[in-house]
Amino acid sequence: MQAYCLKCREKREISDPQSVTLKNGRPATQGKCPNCGTKIFRIGKS
Repeated sequence: MQAYCLKCREKREISDPQSVTLKNGRPATQGKCPNCGTKIFRIGKS
C-alpha cells in the first residue's frame, strides 16, 4: 500500500504497516517511509 510522504513529497510504499482505528471509527494504515523514516499515514481500508 502506498501513502504520501510529506518530507519526500512523493508517494512511497509503507514499510512496517499497522492497521489503526481513528477516534471517529474510520480505519487507517500507519507506517514509515522507507527512504527517510518519517511516519506516514493513510486513511481508508487497509
